[in-house]
Amino acid sequence: MTSGELQRLIDEDGLSGMTSNPAIFEKAIVETTDYNNALPKLSHAGLEPKAIYEKLAVEDIRLAASIFEPVYRQTNGDDGYVSMEVSPHLACDTRGTIQEARRLWDAINRPNVMIKVPATAEGMGAIEELTALGINVNVTLIFSLDVYQDVAEAYIRGMKRLSQERSELSGVQSVASFFVSRIDTVVDKAIDQELSAAPSQKKAAALKSIRGKTAIANAKLAYERWEKIFSSGLWRKLQSRGAKTQRLLWASTGTKDPNYRDVLYVESLIGPQTINTMPPATFKAFKDHGQVSPTLTENIDQARATMNVLQTMGISFKVVTDQLLVDAVEKFLKPFDSLLAKLSDRAELARAQDTSE
Repeated sequence: MTSGELQRLIDEDGLSGMTSNPAIFEKAIVETTDYNNALPKLSHAGLEPKAIYEKLAVEDIRLAASIFEPVYRQTNGDDGYVSMEVSPHLACDTRGTIQEARRLWDAINRPNVMIKVPATAEGMGAIEELTALGINVNVTLIFSLDVYQDVAEAYIRGMKRLSQERSELSGVQSVASFFVSRIDTVVDKAIDQELSAAPSQKKAAALKSIRGKTAIANAKLAYERWEKIFSSGLWRKLQSRGAKTQRLLWASTGTKDPNYRDVLYVESLIGPQTINTMPPATFKAFKDHGQVSPTLTENIDQARATMNVLQTMGISFKVVTDQLLVDAVEKFLKPFDSLLAKLSDRAELARAQDTSE
C-alpha cells in the first residue's frame, strides 16, 4: 500500500478488491519490519495484544479502503471492497460475532469495507443481524451447497428486515465466499486411499474419472443454486428497492496439486456477478496465460454426474465439507493466537527497555 504497488495493480491490472485474514496479518506483522515503528508506541500505551493487533489491522484496512474508494465510486458500490475478519475465537459465538463486527465496522468507518463472518451454524444469526443493521458482510468458509443455501437465506432475511427500516437498500453489499481448491485436496486424498485398496477395474475407472473435478463441480452447482435463489419473487421485490444481490466469491483458488493447471480454479469458474480472490502467484499466472470464457455455466450435467459418482463410490461429501469447516476455523486460530503471543512478547520487551532506560 505504501510502495504504490497496490495502486499499480488497480490501475494497470484491474484489481478490484482485497481481503485479509488472521494468517495474512500474522505474516505481515511478525515476518516483516513494516510495523516496527508502530509496535513500540502501541505497547507504551499499555494496550493488550488483541487491542494492538486491531489498531494495526484497522489502520491497514482503512488505508486499503481509501485506495480502493475510486473503484467503489466508479462501480456504484459494486466493487472496491476490503474485508477484515472477526476473531476466529468467535466462530461459534453469535452474540460475540455481532458485537465485534459492529465494533470493527464503526472503527474502520468506510463504506467499502466488509466484515468477514464464518459460515458456521452460529454464524447464520450473525449474518442476518449484521445485514439488518446495514453492515456489509463477507460470509467466509463456505464449502457445501446446503450451507450456502443457509447463508443466502440469512442474507435475504436480513435485507427484508432492513427494508422495514430503510426505503433505499443500495448501500449494503455482501458476498458468499465459497472455498474451492481445499475440497479437491481432501477428496483427491480420499480417492487415492480408495484406489490403494485395489478396487475393481470399474470402480477404479470411476474414481479416476472424478479426481480433481469435485471442487469445480460443487462450485458450478452452487452457482446454479445462486441463480434460483436470487430470481425469487421475494428477492425481486427487495431488488426493486435497490437491494444488491449477494454475489458468490470463489476463495482458495490457488492450485495446490502441481499436476493441475496453475489457473484451474480461475479459468473454470468465470461467470456473471462472481468474484475470484486469487493469491498473488495465481493472479500473476492468470495475467500471463489465463484464458477467459464463460465457463461457469458449462457442463452442469457433468458436474452433477461427478457429485453422484463421488456418492456412489462411498465418499461422503458432507463428512468432507463438515470437516473442512472445522479445519478452516482451526487454521485461522493458530496464527491468530501465535500473533497475539508474539505481540505480547514485543510489548513486554518494549516495557522492559523503558524500565532499563
